[in-house]
Amino acid sequence: MLHYLLKRLASLGLSLVVASLVIFLTLEVVPGDPAAYMLGINAQEDTLAALREELGLNGSVVERYLSWVGGLLVGDFGTSYTYRTSVAEMIGERLWISLPLALYALALSTLIAFPAGIWAASRRGSAADVGVMGITQLGVAIPNFWFAMLMVLIFAINLRWFSAGGFVGWNAGLGAALKSLTLPAVALALPQASILARVMRSSLLDTLSEDFMRTARAKGLSRGQALRRHALRNALIPVLTIIGMQFSFLLAGAIIIENVFFLPGLGRLVFQSISARDLIVVESVVMLLVFAVIVVNFLVDLTYAIVDPRLRGRR
Repeated sequence: MLHYLLKRLASLGLSLVVASLVIFLTLEVVPGDPAAYMLGINAQEDTLAALREELGLNGSVVERYLSWVGGLLVGDFGTSYTYRTSVAEMIGERLWISLPLALYALALSTLIAFPAGIWAASRRGSAADVGVMGITQLGVAIPNFWFAMLMVLIFAINLRWFSAGGFVGWNAGLGAALKSLTLPAVALALPQASILARVMRSSLLDTLSEDFMRTARAKGLSRGQALRRHALRNALIPVLTIIGMQFSFLLAGAIIIENVFFLPGLGRLVFQSISARDLIVVESVVMLLVFAVIVVNFLVDLTYAIVDPRLRGRR
């Protein structure tokens, strides 16, 4: 297990280094002069020189990269050129919206997908199986932004059960805050639940056809008992992969949903910063999101070792 953990930690560190290099080169080197990009082609030379000095762009590429990475390691993300405030403070404020939204959506997705996938797999070929797979196919096909606008129309405008957008803040109470996130979370969760349910069904069907499942049935276990005691655990590895990928997507890829519901989260911050050409905010937020994705994948790998002990002994 220790050897497995060390290998995954080494892979985690290498992935972070490569990701930081790609982000830095893409945003600060490939476009040319970052100051000219941020201020536009009509900027005066003295203004460009002042911005280069402010952002520390007069050093070499290596010096700038090491300075940026060093700042990230100590929590110093710099100061936003557009908002004139600490990027770390901006990220902290937005993270308390994006992270609960992602967790809320992931919880809804899992609570919907697991029963649906297990139900369909245990009744393969039946009307229930066909119905569940038909619904999940529809869920995969419908774009989440269209579904989000439909939910706003029905539940916010017509029924007035929820607000059409915005976030009341955690100071208003947990119930009010979660109510503000409910429609966005559902809009994010249903397409992901459709994917997860299909993977759960497929993985379970593969497991149910294995020899050890026939042995379990031969020893007197019912189909349901064999499924719960043996099949579910062995079918979880591909499902865990999808859950990890979904959390990464829900945290880093909710830009459209956050804009539909006017949520001041990380996705909306990235969108606004790209529009304002604020490279300092963009590269810091993107690096943070990449870090979250890599760490989630690392945790999924560790979960593999817990679910399937055979992986712990691999060299």
